[in-house]
Amino acid sequence: MNLFNPAEDENVSMVHPEYFIISGLSGVLHIKLYYVFLFLVYVLSVLANGAVMAVICLDRRLRTPKYVAVFNLAFVDLFGSSALVPKLLDVFLLGHRRIPFRSCLAFLFFCYTCLSMQSFNLVALAYDRLLAIIFPLHYQVKMTQRFMFSLISAFWLLVAALVALATGLLTRLSFCQSVVIHSYFCDHGQIYRLACNSHFPNYVVSCVYPPLIFWMPLAFILLSYAAIGCTLAKVAAVQERLKALRTCAAHLSLVAIYFAPLLVTFTLMDNIHPDGRIVNLSLTSVFPPVLNPVIYTLQTQEIKDSMRRLLGSARRAKRAKIWPGRH
Repeated sequence: MNLFNPAEDENVSMVHPEYFIISGLSGVLHIKLYYVFLFLVYVLSVLANGAVMAVICLDRRLRTPKYVAVFNLAFVDLFGSSALVPKLLDVFLLGHRRIPFRSCLAFLFFCYTCLSMQSFNLVALAYDRLLAIIFPLHYQVKMTQRFMFSLISAFWLLVAALVALATGLLTRLSFCQSVVIHSYFCDHGQIYRLACNSHFPNYVVSCVYPPLIFWMPLAFILLSYAAIGCTLAKVAAVQERLKALRTCAAHLSLVAIYFAPLLVTFTLMDNIHPDGRIVNLSLTSVFPPVLNPVIYTLQTQEIKDSMRRLLGSARRAKRAKIWPGRH
């Protein structure tokens, strides 16, 4: 049997719909106010992540392996928000619920890629903290810019390949009945369940994807911090322990913001109303991108110092432009 095109083996003509209809949240009262709120969150996300990326680019002192990962996280947050929220507002706020078949698959690909890459980016930051605390004398040798670039590039390739596989498998399906997707975007699970022919490969991917993309990275992060905790327990000086924990505070906050809503949603899936689940998942998609840069700005001393230096330089340059003769 041809898994990628079973219609060829069953002598069934392939039927791809002209469009899908996004119907999630259609029954929620005052839902347009929620989407106005999402628009404001999106604007803040663009400004905050853009600011973090600009600071890291402009300050040479922040061009370290750790901030390579932070820059990538800001880029993923910015790209992911831009892939999801404008289209989400177009669908629900402006009422353009029909999405062409190929556009829906592209929408799915970019949303899943960015959501998955956030998870692996947290793994990269956890590995950086693990080496910095457990092997402080060898950190500069083991963790280089080149290594971090290579690690993040490998994560991008892995995520893109997995999401491309999931997206490609949808093209082998035939849709001869409903084209209504009860979600807030082109959700892989919602789409393949609409198919008339066998969707077993899609089901397998949907079973493998969450553990590989979410739960295995979370397990690595938790094991990393267990190892860090054991190492810090052997340190006699309390001040050294607190200093090490402060360097991990921002990353731990990002982990909680990203994984906690997912754990709640999937643990209580059967007890949550479908519309409530969709609202929760949509918030999970849009809140981390706006909170991540705020957390790193408030909890990371290097970024705060860098922003002060850049703002001070900008003010001095402005004064020099207005009063060229004064120093």
